[in-house]
Amino acid sequence: MLDRTNGKNVLTAPYIEYANWYKGIAANGQPIRDPEKEAMVNGSLTSPTSNGGTGWPNPAFKPDTGLFYVGVTEAFSIFYRTDLDSKPEGYGGLERGGGSILAELRAVDYRTGKIAWRRRTNIGSQSLMTTAGNLLFGSDGSGNFIAFDARVGKPFGHSQLRANPSNSAITYVMDGHQYILVAGGEDYYAFRLQD
Repeated sequence: MLDRTNGKNVLTAPYIEYANWYKGIAANGQPIRDPEKEAMVNGSLTSPTSNGGTGWPNPAFKPDTGLFYVGVTEAFSIFYRTDLDSKPEGYGGLERGGGSILAELRAVDYRTGKIAWRRRTNIGSQSLMTTAGNLLFGSDGSGNFIAFDARVGKPFGHSQLRANPSNSAITYVMDGHQYILVAGGEDYYAFRLQD
């Protein structure tokens, strides 16, 4: 976590547990890379994969719970160095999947970096959205769009879509009712929240 006014480190804590690419955290909050986990001719078993512990889909934050919500994937890959020149050109290596351990939705307390709750899913990286009514919207990777209790992670309700959500949900008010809109594949789904 960085201070948005000056960019200085406030807190550094891992949000995935099996990461082995670093040896510790420096005083400035930056991870210290482990040279043994760089790509090698014989291969280096490294976690996470080049996709990282999470991907491009947006996480979510809820100030009143103090929780940062993120979809994570715990996985390993083997990284090989293929260009032994002292000044390699191009990528100079390749990656082979080593295997996935698990995918979860995690709630991280931004003040301590500790995981407050976790939920197993079939998808790691996923777009998330919170609401003032203590709901967290996400997916399970099996086509279900799920509303979780943002405080404890308990599923509140779900709807089976024809495809996994392909974006973060949005919320809007129309005619005095609150709606949630999400895309799944090529379809859009709108849900009206109960008053």
